[in-house]
Order: sequence, then structure tokens, then C-alpha cells
Amino acid sequence: MKLLPRFTATCLALAMAFATTATAGAADPHKTLAYIDHAWATLTRSMDDCSALADSKLGSRSVLYLPADLPRPAKIDAISRHCHVDVRVLPQVIGRLGDFSPTRLPQQGLLYLPHPYVVPGGFFNEMYGWDSYFIVLGLVADHREAMARGMVDNALFEVAHYGAVLNANRSYYLTRSQPPFLSSMIRAVLDDPASFPNPADARAWLRQAYPLAVRDYSTWTRKQHRAGDTGLARYYDYGGAGPVLEMKDSTYLRGVIDWLLAHPSQDRGYLVKASQHPDAAEMARLKTTSCDVQGSTSVAGGRKPEATDVQGSTSVAGGRRPGATGMQVSTVCAGAWSRGYRLSADYYLGDRAMRESGFDTTFRMGPFGGSTHHYAPVDLNSLLYRYETDLHDFAVQLGLTADAQRWAAAAAARHAAIDKYLWRPGRGLYMDYDFVAGKPSDYHFVSTYYPLWAGVASKAQAAALRAHLGIFEKMGGLQMSDHDSGAQWDAPFGWAPTNWLAAAGLDAYGYHDDARRIAREFTGTIDRSLAADGTIREKYNMASGNADVKIRAGYKANVIGFGWTNGVYLKLQQLLHEPHGGH
Repeated sequence: MKLLPRFTATCLALAMAFATTATAGAADPHKTLAYIDHAWATLTRSMDDCSALADSKLGSRSVLYLPADLPRPAKIDAISRHCHVDVRVLPQVIGRLGDFSPTRLPQQGLLYLPHPYVVPGGFFNEMYGWDSYFIVLGLVADHREAMARGMVDNALFEVAHYGAVLNANRSYYLTRSQPPFLSSMIRAVLDDPASFPNPADARAWLRQAYPLAVRDYSTWTRKQHRAGDTGLARYYDYGGAGPVLEMKDSTYLRGVIDWLLAHPSQDRGYLVKASQHPDAAEMARLKTTSCDVQGSTSVAGGRKPEATDVQGSTSVAGGRRPGATGMQVSTVCAGAWSRGYRLSADYYLGDRAMRESGFDTTFRMGPFGGSTHHYAPVDLNSLLYRYETDLHDFAVQLGLTADAQRWAAAAAARHAAIDKYLWRPGRGLYMDYDFVAGKPSDYHFVSTYYPLWAGVASKAQAAALRAHLGIFEKMGGLQMSDHDSGAQWDAPFGWAPTNWLAAAGLDAYGYHDDARRIAREFTGTIDRSLAADGTIREKYNMASGNADVKIRAGYKANVIGFGWTNGVYLKLQQLLHEPHGGH
């Protein structure tokens, strides 16, 4: 049965009407499918789409940056004229993530990608790393093979020219990645017969993709990404100390300080006593214990920082070429003060790592994720095990016997480390490991089901995980945790990617009824919410089975769009109608 053919013109017209009218009514999967069909177009961006340049996170219009090692694209000057945008070339070739600091740029901007891509929606107006995997799954399910392949090719382009799959294609993300799904994206396209009708073309494409996937994987085995001597990995941002560059102001950080002051027993050493307006001696001390208050105020104070070169800059609107200009420095650190306190340097490292994890924000690794870099997470290491097994399979297909043996050994070593450090036999769950403190976490988190999707769990471990579904399962699907921290990646909230990975993992281990039940619960939540207000959201309330999401800690918006929710909805519907259709 083909559940998801291309929609007819009648269905598309219905989608357009429904998407612009918040009409309450009965939950109807057909309306949800129509909404998604229309949304693919509204969420698609490309370099010649001027709307792709807008960046509401910084409240400014972007410049467009080209890689230093890319021949100038043929249409780039036409795009520059059409969109009235500066097209500049990054100052250096980037071999690895973090080789180039975006603080060297005078202005942050959009990073060039060669193919159209689907964005999440709302203020997420760029191509995101792990979102793209779930979007690609949906595109393949909806028979949009060219767009799906183009997005995977964009991810490979990022590896080739920016050092790794990025958090997203903005210059301020050049220091961190996101959960590593690149090999799974490659597999999603390769496994779809419609993507490559000619098997020789598929093999040729894989031959080009494989070394780039290997290069992306190597990001996670560098010293900075190692979780001590556990043999496991951690999340880590190569951007250095202090607040992330894309943070527009210090409101979020002041909220963290205020929360910690209201919950002193939860402070893990994140608070540092400090003046709001420190003198020179205190500024020097804060540079080590907190962040660079002096550096962050230098631009606002009118001092011109050290010059840096940006090659090939053109300003079409003004008809001039800007000269070498100053380093961009954040002013956020200076404002991150409340009631006599600032945040510690270690908190900022954790905050950056938390953003790479994609779970921004949960209290699973300390309040507001402030100790994320201290943990070997279940999710990341499950993804890397899957990455290693995928690379093994790709090497076999390409006849690379020595490579295949190396990947099999790497996967076996990670499997052993996962069992040693992350499996809790007394709990019957996989749980994160604090390698700094040398002890496992006691925080129940839905990523405990990632090992099922990755294929790393034994049959006995899978049975134990299934027995604990009650910790997470509510009427609307699987909630993130059983901790009501007030943050968006905790109870009672649930998200499309984690519901899909858990359902797909359960289905892969033969728990088809459980997988279908979760699929019905989560798709029903989406259907009810869309019937209520005409939108699809980034997250939902699993306790109430709708989009009634009220966040008390951290980021409070529930963004409309929404790319990965659309993709997962299609995959869950496919699972419901074709239970053994693949993952």
C-alpha cells in the first residue's frame, strides 16, 4: 500500500486554505497531510531566495559567505544584485571544525550551500544538522527524492568546506556540530530505490560521500570530544570560553542566574560572585573564572579591535568594497550579571556543549545543561555506534576490506564501553555517565531508547527497556523525562525526533504493537493540535496530548513550521500502515 503519494492539486489547495485559517474542528490526518504537503514549499530555502538571508536571532540582515576553497559560483553575482547582499569569502580554508573562529568576522552571515534545503521554520531559517535527518526521512517518504538528496549533498558540502556537518549554515556555528546523523542521512537516500534508479549511480555517489562521512565522523574522536578515558564521546563546542556568539542579548543568562539564586541547592558551582561594573583587576580575574567582560565591552566603548581580513567582499547596494575591518566581539558577557553574580567559565563550556547536543534546554546534565561537557551521553554514543556500523557497511559496498575491519572494531569497542558505562542493569535502562565525577546519572531521559534504534541493545536489554515505557509514555506520546524542570526538553513535553527514534527502535526489535501505539499517540497529538489552531509545532505536551506548552525555564517559544515534526509525522504514518517498512 502506498500511503503517501504526491498530493493532487485539490489536496494542495485544501492545504493552502487550511494553513492560513485557524479553524477548530475534528482531528483529521488528511488535513495534517495536506498541511505538510504545502509546508515543504514554504519551508524551502536556497541561495537565490533572498528570505534565506534573514536572521531573526541576531535581528539583522546577513551577508553571504563563500568557502575560501570554492571557485566562485556562476550565479553568485546575480544573487548579490538581486538580494542586495554582500557576498564575501571566508578568510581561510577550513579543514576541521573550529579551525576558524567566527569572532574574526566583522559581521556574521549565511554560509553558502549549493542546493535548496528545508528549514525547521519560524526563526530557525537555516539548514540544521540533526533536524535535516528527520526532514530527509519525510522527504523520502513523500517521494521528494531530489530535495532529499540535495540536502544530504549540502551536508557533505559542509564537511568538505566547513570542516563538519554544522549546527546550521550560519557563520557563528563554525565551531560546533549537532548530533551526528550524516551516515543515516546517506543511508536514507541510498536505501530509497527511487533516488538512484541506476545502481551504478548510487555506487558512484557513495564513493564520493564515504570519505566525507569519515571526515565528519573524525570530529567526534578528537581529544576535545572524548569523555575522559571511557572510550566514549561527549558534546563539545570548539568556540572557546564565554557566551555563544549568536546570543543576541544576556536575557537568557540573567534568567539562569536568577533561577540558580532561587534554587541554591541545585547550583553546581555555576555562580561566581562579581560586580556589575568590575574594575580592571576584577575584569582580569573574571576572564578566567567567568567570561571576558572587558573584551565584550570594547566594541560598545568605541575601541577598534585588532583588524582582520575578509577576502573578496563586495557591497552591491553601496557600490563600494569595505576594507579590512575589526573582529566582532560579543557584548553579552558584560550584561550577564544579576544580583551580585555572574556565571562560571565551566558553565559556559557546558552551555556550549548543551547547544551542540540539540537538547537546549534540559536539566538532565545539570540545571540548564551547564555540565553537559562532563557527561558521556547515551544518545551521542548510540549515534556514533550507528555511524560506525554504517561506515562498515559502506566500506563493504565499496570493497574497502581494511576499512570495513577497522569500523567493525571501532563499533565493537564502543559497544563494550556503552555496556560498561551507560547500561544500568539494576535499572533496566541506559543512563548518561558523568566521567568527571566518575558516576552514572540517575536522570531518566528518553534517549535511553536510542540504543534500540542504533541496534546496540541485546534482546534482554531491549525487553528491559520496553518494560520501562511507563516512565515516559503519556496519552500524547513519549515525554522527554520524568523531571518537570520547566525546560522544554523535560517533562511533560515531547518532540518528534525522540518519538520516532523510540518507535522505530521498538519496531526493529519486534515490539510492533508498542511502536504502533506510540505512533498513534504522537500523530494523534499532532492531528488534534492542528485541528485546534491550524499549525504544526516543534514540540507538544504529552500529558495533555496537544500543543499546550508553557515553559518556565530557558527558551519559551513553541515554534510553528515545523520541519522535523512534518517528516516524523509521515514516517509514523508509514509505520502504522507498513509496520515493517524500514527505519
